[in-house]
Amino acid sequence: MTNPSTPFTAHPTRRTALAALAALASAGAWAQAPAAKFPTKPVTLVVPYSAGGGTDIVGRLMAQRLSDLWGQSVVVDNRTGANGVIGSNFVARAPADGHTLLLVVGSHAVNPVLMKSLPYDTDKAFTPITNIANSPSVLVVQANGPYKTLRDVIEAARKEPLGVGYSEGQTRLTGEMIRQAGKLQSTGVPYKGGAPIMVDIIGGHLPMGVTSVLTALPHVRSGALRVVGVADTQRMALFPDAMTFKEAGLDGVESLSWYGLFGPAGLPAPIVAQINQDLKKVAADPAVLKQMEDQGAHITLTPPAEFRSFLAAETKKWTQVAQRGGIRAE
Repeated sequence: MTNPSTPFTAHPTRRTALAALAALASAGAWAQAPAAKFPTKPVTLVVPYSAGGGTDIVGRLMAQRLSDLWGQSVVVDNRTGANGVIGSNFVARAPADGHTLLLVVGSHAVNPVLMKSLPYDTDKAFTPITNIANSPSVLVVQANGPYKTLRDVIEAARKEPLGVGYSEGQTRLTGEMIRQAGKLQSTGVPYKGGAPIMVDIIGGHLPMGVTSVLTALPHVRSGALRVVGVADTQRMALFPDAMTFKEAGLDGVESLSWYGLFGPAGLPAPIVAQINQDLKKVAADPAVLKQMEDQGAHITLTPPAEFRSFLAAETKKWTQVAQRGGIRAE
């Protein structure tokens, strides 16, 4: 007779035992199955800025090469407005399957500092994939104007107020960083894009402007503009006569125009890894490397975790610049 205090244990039948083994085998097969093919359809690369700008140039180069590699078209979609917010919001709401990606610049990390409200949480709405490339912000003046060197500009801006053109959040704060470091009387002048700044400097309507290398380069090569300052730790081969700000006595003026690739939040890790690896294959092509270097961009392709840490450091740095300058979110 069974002792009522003894727990009853059912003995598995042959059928249940076989079912359990089948389940285990199925689980093992699933665990060892290769990742689903990606991409399975055309990929949309959202560039939330105007066509022809620095980000658009980088985006179209990468899109063309990835299309060749993947056998699926990668289409650049310029969804402009609100300093990148409109296009970014579109990607934040897209399915997290890798078929909608976002290419942005440094202002992506600056927008939370300068804007009171965003339709998304910048830290949580996106999956950082990689920092594709960096190039330093530069200070440009009219080639035939009164300023030939960075020291000329600094000396003049200490004596009288001078306007500094900017087109988005990071260039605005870079101008403010320069003002703080040099104790200048400069004043930021907002523009809707980098191109109008170049036009006004060339025309003598604006003394100087902060912009990206990619935006300034065609005008420098045509002889209309001069780069006098480089916001990096060393000079650039493209502009050998342009000083770093440190050389001119201004410490701490470092501002990188970075080109970062993101997906929506929840993008699966295998897809993130594949995109990283495939971009490395693209960048290994000497023709791509030369084309990027000719545009003043240094390919980095940082791992996702490193990119995430870099984003946090960028936001912290620009928050401090804004606070010191009394710049509040609008």
